[in-house]
Amino acid sequence: MKAILLAGGKGSRLFPITFGVSKQLLPIYDKPMIYYPLSVLILAGIKDILLICTSEDIDSYKSLLENGSKWGINIQYKIQKSPRGIADAFILGEKFIGGDSVCLILGDNIFYGLDFSHQLNNVVERTTYGSEATIFGYTVKDPHRYGVIEFDEKGNPISIVEKPKNPKSKHAVVGLYFYPNSVVQVAKSISPSERGELEISDINKFFLKKKKLIVETLGRGFAWLDTGTPESLLKAGQFIETIEKRQGVKVACLEEIAFKKGFITKKQLIKQAEALEGTSYGNYLLNDYR
Repeated sequence: MKAILLAGGKGSRLFPITFGVSKQLLPIYDKPMIYYPLSVLILAGIKDILLICTSEDIDSYKSLLENGSKWGINIQYKIQKSPRGIADAFILGEKFIGGDSVCLILGDNIFYGLDFSHQLNNVVERTTYGSEATIFGYTVKDPHRYGVIEFDEKGNPISIVEKPKNPKSKHAVVGLYFYPNSVVQVAKSISPSERGELEISDINKFFLKKKKLIVETLGRGFAWLDTGTPESLLKAGQFIETIEKRQGVKVACLEEIAFKKGFITKKQLIKQAEALEGTSYGNYLLNDYR
């Protein structure tokens, strides 16, 4: 399986903060926002990643992440010249995807919860060897702001409605999706919406109509954070700070996750940590692994 990490857009809801910097490069407590979705992909065991961003930001991402080898992964880059929608990522990434299944994750989504690695591994295996797509549902108090999943009495998804006035459930679609290789052709077949974009909801509706859409629920005790506004950006940083200080762990510590997945050696981890010695991030790794 391959993955696309979508880090484009103008971040207009965060203006003027994002006038001179990509939203996904903003700090969430002690690390760049982009580290959090990238950690999910490494946690899922995915090594080949295509990062899609704007032409203005590509050099910044390359400077920060390089080719990914320091975490035992391969990062390639692609420019999205204009905001043509989330589903456009599959068309832009067609050559990169090749004949593989693909995961798409939004660069401004943060996930944190128990047993997430196990859940991700199951979805990766199912998508790699099957023809079903998988999306994730999360219970929210304000579902009218999101794409909302409606279920039948057996718990099967029967509809997805974008920002409904009268939501039929409180289950929002989050920014993490898994698709079989056929998603590339599906993306090519859909028409732009009224706002001129290729909508990811139309991709999901296609698989739903074919009865090939599975919804994985992120239950109680799981945190999904969207960082698109100043308020949510602040709350996300406060949440990460609380978790790290209370539990003594680093959330989205790429070196640690890559080491535990067997992507890098302990020696490699320590070498990278030593370059960060004197920071809370570097000291955390050195205290635990040196």
